[in-house]
Amino acid sequence: MGSVIDVAIEEGSLTEKKPTVVFVLGGPGSGKGTQCANIVQHFGFTHLSAGDLLRAEIKSGSENGTMIQNMIKEGKIVPSEVTIKLLQNAMQESGNDKFLIDGFPRNEENRAAFEAVTKIAPEFVLFFDCPEEEMERRLLSRNQGREDDNIETIRKRFKVFLESSLPVVEHYNSKGKVRKIDAGKPVEEVFEAVKIIFTPKSEKATV
Repeated sequence: MGSVIDVAIEEGSLTEKKPTVVFVLGGPGSGKGTQCANIVQHFGFTHLSAGDLLRAEIKSGSENGTMIQNMIKEGKIVPSEVTIKLLQNAMQESGNDKFLIDGFPRNEENRAAFEAVTKIAPEFVLFFDCPEEEMERRLLSRNQGREDDNIETIRKRFKVFLESSLPVVEHYNSKGKVRKIDAGKPVEEVFEAVKIIFTPKSEKATV
């Protein structure tokens, strides 16, 4: 009999504990990954990258992973529910209650589905605003062996970001939930601006 209760607790644990979720959005090359690593180190958040979770699932060879791989091969968009399930599992497994969700929601449908499925609204959206020329320069100069870092693909990724993700930023902006960062500056300066956003008000008063 206890097992039913355990399952109920497990399934409800995310909604009961209401974790703090921050969506991290920015174009390719805006420096999101670097800044997320800094936030994790300084503020104890867990960094969840939707893309990394999907790639890990594909690598695992699971039935789910094979389905995801086939969809990506065919140029289809992975259903929101699939990505959200991976995010929920990762949140539960982490044991933490503060999350940076990076590269998601990619579009309005993702956003609505995340809130509907998890019943969690983000605390705020951290938006790394970076000029396209600067992002292009960074992507072309970083040599991480990512095959999608050539000029044609980069421009396509910018276009997708502008068309799909900016409406998400605008939605949260209308609710006063967007914290916009000038991401064209050097890494250290960008993190100074990020720190101000993540430092609790009580601490700011004493600094």
